[in-house]
Amino acid sequence: MTKIGIVGFGYWGKNLVRNFNNLEDCTLEYVCEKNEELVSKCKQMYPAVHVVSDYNLLLKDKSLDGIVIATPVDSHFELAKLALENNKHVLVEKPLTDSLDKAKQLQALSESKGKVLMVDHTFLYTGAIRYLKKHLEQGEYGKINYIDSTRINLGLFQHDVNVLWDLAPHDISIVSYLTGKRPTSLQATGISHTDNGIENIAFLTLKYDDKLIVHFNCSWVSPVKMRQMLIGGDKKMVVYNDMEPTEKIKIYDTGFKVRSDQEKKMFIADYRVGDIYVPKVPMTEALSLMAEDFISAINGESTPESNAQLGVDVVEILEKAELSIKNNGQEVSLN
Repeated sequence: MTKIGIVGFGYWGKNLVRNFNNLEDCTLEYVCEKNEELVSKCKQMYPAVHVVSDYNLLLKDKSLDGIVIATPVDSHFELAKLALENNKHVLVEKPLTDSLDKAKQLQALSESKGKVLMVDHTFLYTGAIRYLKKHLEQGEYGKINYIDSTRINLGLFQHDVNVLWDLAPHDISIVSYLTGKRPTSLQATGISHTDNGIENIAFLTLKYDDKLIVHFNCSWVSPVKMRQMLIGGDKKMVVYNDMEPTEKIKIYDTGFKVRSDQEKKMFIADYRVGDIYVPKVPMTEALSLMAEDFISAINGESTPESNAQLGVDVVEILEKAELSIKNNGQEVSLN
């Protein structure tokens, strides 16, 4: 039986605790939390779990196989580094770290220790994204020309990271997972409407060597909440709307073809508008599948979908996007 400890019982930590506690092939041994109110709540909900405030208790317990970290991003590096140094497998809430250098250090340490380092990019485990991955790989939508993603809402303003670091990891990881491609460059712009100078609206564009272009719109100051992604293939186009309770994916048999008119020395676009198909996708809880993936990786049964390399790639894009913003939208290479 795989033994797990979780650090943090806050907004996201409580969801991780619930899912790991429900796994049949896993024992949740510890929850580490310093907030007294949350400690009391956790003890009431999970009386069989050791609820402690001292992280060293988890590190020194040689029977503990893995540690799950659900704390603010600025604490990820130190907590994960200590866990790996003490021969624990590690799962970290997204993003992996707050800098590329730290992310690479953790990746190298996990490899030298022979331990799993995984990042909780939960959306990779949703039925909708897995459906899209399968059918993209089968070529049903043709060559993907563009992806346009919108993730906006009103709040919550973060005190330590800008809106891209907060919201974009979800969609960057989704695009990386779906396409299996690495962008060659990026450009980002953003603006802060608060005194702390942290951008609350930002736009990020990724460019690829095969003419694929990906755009992200992230905001904490929208009057409506939107979680939508448009995928444009040369055979079919897809709308993925995570806010839809059931019809999360709509596939449009829509496209265009361009032909040249030699006499008029111009090109002509022929448009095709066909049927709309709404597939049925599994509605299983993504966080439960993510937790199972971590346990499976610890036991050597598989390589996690949301692995360390993906975590490093996401952090690199975020760090260089921030650099682009500070340089007024300058294009930054990702070579």
